[in-house]
Amino acid sequence: MEHPLGLAPGKIIAVHLNYRSRAAERGRTPAVPSYFLKPSSSLSWSGRPVVRPAGCELLAFEGEIAIVIGKRAHRVSPAHALEHVAGYTAANDFGVYDFKHADLGSNLRAKGQDGFTPVGPEILRDADPGRLRLRTYVNGELVQDASTEELLFGFDLLVADLSRFMTLEPGDLILAGTPAGSTVVRPGDVVEVELEGAGRLRNEVVADERDLPGYGVQPKVTEETRAAAYGSAGEPPAGVLDEETTAALRSVSTATLSSQLRKRGIDHHFIEGVRPARPDLRMVGVARTLRYVPLREDVFAAIGGGMNAQKRTIEEIRPGEVLVIEARGDHGAGTLGDILALRALRRGAVGVVTDGGLRDSPSFANLDMPAYYAVPHAAVLGRKHVPLESQVPVACGGVLVMPGDVLVGDAEGVVVIPPRLVAEVARDAARQEDEERFIYDRVNEGASVDGLYPMNKTWRETYETQRRDS
Repeated sequence: MEHPLGLAPGKIIAVHLNYRSRAAERGRTPAVPSYFLKPSSSLSWSGRPVVRPAGCELLAFEGEIAIVIGKRAHRVSPAHALEHVAGYTAANDFGVYDFKHADLGSNLRAKGQDGFTPVGPEILRDADPGRLRLRTYVNGELVQDASTEELLFGFDLLVADLSRFMTLEPGDLILAGTPAGSTVVRPGDVVEVELEGAGRLRNEVVADERDLPGYGVQPKVTEETRAAAYGSAGEPPAGVLDEETTAALRSVSTATLSSQLRKRGIDHHFIEGVRPARPDLRMVGVARTLRYVPLREDVFAAIGGGMNAQKRTIEEIRPGEVLVIEARGDHGAGTLGDILALRALRRGAVGVVTDGGLRDSPSFANLDMPAYYAVPHAAVLGRKHVPLESQVPVACGGVLVMPGDVLVGDAEGVVVIPPRLVAEVARDAARQEDEERFIYDRVNEGASVDGLYPMNKTWRETYETQRRDS
């Protein structure tokens, strides 16, 4: 059946990583673009169902912009590359992670299945490729929102780079990568990809009613592939914060955690210069980072308004996450207000930390979410800051915070714990506090601290005996 746009590409070329937010989500930022091919038979269009194969569970969407080649391109320079582009349209690079193990790198069976590349519904011509806006919705909820200003590699570079080695023919498509927010969808879900000015591409996910034949490769799922499929917008990967670890972290002070981190050679872990809006609340969660840069009026006019990086980050927050804002320690404006904080809470956020000002700060006293901030400030962030990017390493209160770090806050402040250490730090901190309660009780009874704090062999034997008998 002919594509409604008349597209019949000889080649569909997809970029692996090309948005900063997606690179941060994957934990690596490429120095040069890399690609894979999708068969032309995977081409589809708006309104056509996307079929999840029988026996599979990890079908994921990736909202993208498709570059439509309009004129033959061979060894063109970046300066002239866009002269060979006919226009741009919305695309969805569907893939089923259950087959990732089969063709590592090529993605042939994971992403090359029939109907896995819907494109359309219109081609946008005479547009500025550096300022295109891409949005993806699942069942009407916004899940991806990004500008091409966030690309690692511009469209001109992609066309020029590819044309060094192969001839790009009219009708060929280049899928320019997806931003953060891709995750798993299920039969019955409706995925819409919108390129501003070119309409919405709409596809419903359906289950294949036919059994998968027993010959050839079969679906296979591991915890690693499941975590990759869900990404930062879906279900949390297992093992970072289990119930036992979370309970231990909630039971100990940041002072004790600080002691345990220092024992492991991590001295720079306490976020300095912030205060709690609610000293009565404890905070335990995983970092989702947001970076502000100094105000420059022309840059703010270009990317600071509307659905900017701040608002997109709020809409991407997952349950159990803490929003960590780098404001460079600048106290001259607010960095977050009560409305966005409430939205974060409703999405499941468990805290906010900013080394800048907090706007509407009195309202946070009534918000059931921990918030740590440097100063109260009534001015909006546009007085001092441009929201630039999320899920990148940030500096908050003099401490490096990586996406996925674990943050614990109490009335004293906030500590940052590397995920690889969190289970053992929580366990040993709980043990340390138990020992310190024993010491405290003995001091309260009149014992000298000599030989007790820290415990010598005699006191430790007394402690161990008491714990065994209790």
